[in-house]
Amino acid sequence: MIRIQQLHTQISETAAPKLQSIDQKTQHKLDWFKNNGWGYKDTKFILEQDGAVRLTGNKYRFSNQKMMKFKEWAEAKVGIDLSLNCEAQIEIPSDPPIINEQFMNAIQGQFNEVSFDNAQRILHSHGHTMQEIYELRHGKLARIVDCVIYITQHAQAELLVKLATEYNVMLCVYGGGTNVTWALQCPKEERRMIVSVDMSRMNHIKLVDRKNMTALVETGITGKDLEKELSRYGVVCGHEPDSVEFSTLGGWISTRASGMKKNRYGNIEDIVRSVKVVTPTGTLSQSLDYPRVSSGPDLNQIILGSEGTLGIITEAVIKIKAQPEVCKYESILFHNFALGTEFMYRLSRSKVWPASVRLVDNNQFQFGMALKTMPHNKREEFMDKIKKYFITQFMQFDPDQMCLVTVVFEGTKQEIEFQEKKVFELAKFYKGFRAGSENGERGYFLTYMIAYLRDFAMQFQFIAESFETAVGWKNVPAVCENIQRRIVEECQKRGVEKEPFVSFRISQVYDSGATIYVYFGFGYKGIADPVKCYSEIEDAAREEIMKNGGSISHHHGVGKLRKQFMQKQVGETGVEILKRLKQQIDPKNIFGNQNLI
Repeated sequence: MIRIQQLHTQISETAAPKLQSIDQKTQHKLDWFKNNGWGYKDTKFILEQDGAVRLTGNKYRFSNQKMMKFKEWAEAKVGIDLSLNCEAQIEIPSDPPIINEQFMNAIQGQFNEVSFDNAQRILHSHGHTMQEIYELRHGKLARIVDCVIYITQHAQAELLVKLATEYNVMLCVYGGGTNVTWALQCPKEERRMIVSVDMSRMNHIKLVDRKNMTALVETGITGKDLEKELSRYGVVCGHEPDSVEFSTLGGWISTRASGMKKNRYGNIEDIVRSVKVVTPTGTLSQSLDYPRVSSGPDLNQIILGSEGTLGIITEAVIKIKAQPEVCKYESILFHNFALGTEFMYRLSRSKVWPASVRLVDNNQFQFGMALKTMPHNKREEFMDKIKKYFITQFMQFDPDQMCLVTVVFEGTKQEIEFQEKKVFELAKFYKGFRAGSENGERGYFLTYMIAYLRDFAMQFQFIAESFETAVGWKNVPAVCENIQRRIVEECQKRGVEKEPFVSFRISQVYDSGATIYVYFGFGYKGIADPVKCYSEIEDAAREEIMKNGGSISHHHGVGKLRKQFMQKQVGETGVEILKRLKQQIDPKNIFGNQNLI
């Protein structure tokens, strides 16, 4: 029998001299990323003795600035009891790994980094749903990966899949770990050895073609690093999901993702030209160095949204664009959500679409205002009071009804001037008021803070999460109204003491419809199983969405969280096609994460 410590030693000795030692490399992400919550280890919201809330660290524009209004708002409007401190467990329990000795013998000397470290195994066995974070803080993951292997090149992916198929080892591909559909959860009943394939070392841009405006990129690269490297060539990808700091190109492809600036750069299916994928039956690699092709069904579409069920996506050719000359934030106040929604609809018909345009309801608008930092001086404080008086008294905006559209313009100076003129003309027709760049930028700040705030609230026995849907324009009001009603009803049925917090955001516009984000949360004091309670309410909300014409998901994907709704979404024949495709490409179920179906 091969001992785990022996394996560490043997693999370490075969590593190339230029690489760091295994322990240094495999611990790298945990050096800066939390092990039981979202984001950077040095970044979290804390409640100070004077009642101020502060974001620690130095990663964001508003870090280490006091937010004096948040505590009062959270207690009065959301119902968070900040006296109910609920600390997370210090150590996360785990079971010993299952070892396939034949497989481990076969990989000796083939991979530079292999880890059986428990912290690494746990990190690679979860995404970032509320349910998973709650288990990390207060419980235990039911099944975790047995081993983590870091691959550095396409050839290693092919070898790993070959050996896993030969020795019947399950593979689970890991990109940035930001998934929010339980896609990274290991099947509880899986008794084979499970190996997490970490893609983070495959993070290089291999080619930039400025003539054709394409780039060949390894899929383990994060969005933040992708843009940083592309900027050296004066180009951008432009795909910017909320998780852009941590999520990867491969994860975007796997989940069929969308970014906040899709109006200018497209969704991921618009950006990707071709993919290279290692499957148990061979490698799919297409030469698509042309703008369009008619050669049967688009094989890219089989991989887009496949959620790690078919193979390892190692490389992709993506479209790139020239860096925008100007990036400008703006915001528009509307008297209520109905007027804001009508503005968004008319904007979608106009085809004058800024890079990003998003409408938040009153709850979320107040949320953003509560996160406003303290004025730096008396003049700022005075100007804030003048602005508030002007908006509420002179312009007659009701603080409990008004909502906000945040806008990002990107492009040439001429493009932005034209778009601004059209957007603000339309806003004026719907009694909108131009509210300035500061509110627009704060709207983006709030986007990146949502998951940090969710973790902060969890300390005080308050659980919250977001989910999204795509819906036709004519159904937008009904979807919002009925989700609100259904969530409140389901909370009452389950003994939730206070009314839940429910908020909506229209985050994307299309010709025929929109993307709606739903945020909801509640205090779980006195509830025996908060995770079960929350999951049941979320499922009920999803049922209500589909009953009112909404989709199973717009860009988060399906995973295991939503697969019970797949037949209703794609039909019985659609499910059968996906099953047959899986069986043909992966007959031994090597990529057995059980996502989608």
